[in-house]
Amino acid sequence: MGIEIERKFLVTNDDWRAAAHAVIPMAQGYINDTAAMDSGAQKASVRVRIQGDAAYLNIKSRELGHTRQEFDYPIPVGDARDLLALCVGGLIDKRRHLVHHGGLLWEVDEFLGDNAGLVVAEVELQSADQAFDRPGWAGAEVTDELRYYNLALASHPYTRW
Repeated sequence: MGIEIERKFLVTNDDWRAAAHAVIPMAQGYINDTAAMDSGAQKASVRVRIQGDAAYLNIKSRELGHTRQEFDYPIPVGDARDLLALCVGGLIDKRRHLVHHGGLLWEVDEFLGDNAGLVVAEVELQSADQAFDRPGWAGAEVTDELRYYNLALASHPYTRW
């Protein structure tokens, strides 16, 4: 079983841009019934993602907080394109910028389309109590706020808040 331990923060300024060493375009969508996810009837999200020249099918447990079960499987890009057409809700379009800070890899997601204007930073940790150096551009923590999860953004985009 894969476990993801992740913390998520709103980004307050562009100081991270100078440290970004890569950018990866991403398109993703969810096969789940979003109403069933919102109600808690479904316990995991099923995501399709095209990430640069690669594609993945991802299953992630629906739990509030920084620790979730996660399973990620590579799939052909053509299959991913076909699956994206079957997704419910909107598609997520974003650019992921990779930034090293304090010995950890931070992923800064700059959203486009219906979520334009939203920029969040995530850091994956080895344990829930791992100490880490929080960069100055990482503002309010939103790890426990469901509306900032990609699944929620697909059905309730940032530009409509």
